[in-house]
Amino acid sequence: MSKDSYTPASDRYSSPIGYQFCGKSGLKLPRISLGLWHNFGDVDNSDEALKMIHFAFDHGITHFDLANNYGTPYGSAEKNFGKILKDNFSSYRDELIISTKAGHDMWPGPYGDGSSRKYLIASLHQSLQRLQLEYVDIFYSHRYDATTSLEETMGALSDMVKQGKALYIGISKYPEDKAREAYRILKENGTPCLINQDRYNIFTRHIEKEVLPLAEENGVGFIAFSPLAQGLLSDKYLNGIPENSRAAHSYGFLQKNQITPEVITKISKLNEIATQRGQSLAQMALAWCLRTPEVNSVIVGTSSVKQLQDNIDAIQNTTFTNDELWRIGELG
Repeated sequence: MSKDSYTPASDRYSSPIGYQFCGKSGLKLPRISLGLWHNFGDVDNSDEALKMIHFAFDHGITHFDLANNYGTPYGSAEKNFGKILKDNFSSYRDELIISTKAGHDMWPGPYGDGSSRKYLIASLHQSLQRLQLEYVDIFYSHRYDATTSLEETMGALSDMVKQGKALYIGISKYPEDKAREAYRILKENGTPCLINQDRYNIFTRHIEKEVLPLAEENGVGFIAFSPLAQGLLSDKYLNGIPENSRAAHSYGFLQKNQITPEVITKISKLNEIATQRGQSLAQMALAWCLRTPEVNSVIVGTSSVKQLQDNIDAIQNTTFTNDELWRIGELG
């Protein structure tokens, strides 16, 4: 076994992060998980990326969330994280939960997208090579694909578990009726679904009506992505659009035309509530997601250690008064 170039903090499990069982499984997830969608690709600052991974683990964050196409270029987040794992965490693999996904565009041709057995299994093999791992802890179907039967998709996922290449299976962004069917098939296959990953934040609450109750009914855990609505739920846009922000770029999910005067007014009012609670807006937004036990963890995407520390500090106050919840709900 190679000697690691980093020694983690000895008190990492005494941090306030906390852990919660994922659904009815025996697996615990940290209340805050680190996502590597942005800031871990070849075009990003590798020194800061390494510092964030170290800082996260030093503060009890054990879950790192990836996908085959994360990073610029595609696959670079997995490749760079794999190198970090090999050089820094080879002695700590059993303390980590590493997840990846497939379902979106990855490589050219008819087999580089979708949810076919060929694409999913080939993608997992590629991910394991980039990550330099023998298995991942969680493998997700990254989206529902109407062109492929759920039996084929779920069958491929089940076989990954049976082959020891993934310990657990998850789904992401599935419509309620398809999620219900996926849960049934996976259970019949003897590989029950561990977790559902979907968008959830103050501005996006549709999952409360069907996705969360269905997951709880089936003993499936839930993890939220985009808890800060791509940065909208932070102080970043209180005074307009910063030059280097996500919304300033022509690509990506957050566009300038989404940041209207009405949205800025809502953000400002939410910021006032956060200030009254003694939190930053980002901290309150994370705490709001974690207020309900059905949400086992939230995935944060940070660009600096300072930002990660600010996110971790949200754990200090996840309790809301009825008045606060009502006021936040009116602005959501």
